[in-house]
Amino acid sequence: MLLAIDCGNTNTVFSVWDGESFLATWRIATDHKRTADEYFVWLSSLMALTKVDVQVTEAIISSTVPRVVFNLRVLCDRYFDCRPLVVGKPECRLPVTPRVDQGTTVGPDRLVNTVAGHDRYGGDLIVVDFGTATTFDVVDSDGAYVGGVIAPGVNLSLEALHMAAAALPHIDIAKPPRVIGTNTVACMQSGVYWGYVGLIEGIVREIRRERPRPVKVIATGGLAGLFAQGTDVFHSIEDDLTMHGLVLINAYNKETV
Repeated sequence: MLLAIDCGNTNTVFSVWDGESFLATWRIATDHKRTADEYFVWLSSLMALTKVDVQVTEAIISSTVPRVVFNLRVLCDRYFDCRPLVVGKPECRLPVTPRVDQGTTVGPDRLVNTVAGHDRYGGDLIVVDFGTATTFDVVDSDGAYVGGVIAPGVNLSLEALHMAAAALPHIDIAKPPRVIGTNTVACMQSGVYWGYVGLIEGIVREIRRERPRPVKVIATGGLAGLFAQGTDVFHSIEDDLTMHGLVLINAYNKETV
């Protein structure tokens, strides 16, 4: 079975793929100080609690936090007796090479989302990922990543607003019932929610102006469903896009060995 690991700046997700579907998915806060032994104690405990009988034989890692990759590799080597593929490393091949400026390093999460998006929707695509940063990935007709946009993430913006303005409280993001707030929390929620809806629609509009053909827009990430309530720009919401991409990349590397 395949252990797919998606390490983001905030959370790390572990999923087990049995060749047809994901048997289980677990999430833990990303911490570069966490050792391989700690990962295994946590992961094996959850496997036992959820009664998932897993025999991991292969693994693949996508990480936007380089410092955690070493311990994740040790986890796979020591406890599952397999050497993981790491997206973004030379030994991990992609179906189509990104077309970006020479010397540019593309985030592994963006590469994975590109592969998954193209597999499900074809080319001429914008993938909007609501993570620690809000990213817009542009996928060409042949499946190549050709660039995109990086904006501050929603929760990051909320935290910055709270930290920089002493009178403003920390709030959770939600779609407000009205645009005009009648208290501080409602005003902040409206500004962040509708501000990001405007950001999404504006960036998508400008990307479309630069593309030679019409593009579809799909969204992924924890807040995708929430923002889809405020705009009709998205063709689809994908909950498991990154994990699907990891499965595809692992299969592609096995086929091309």
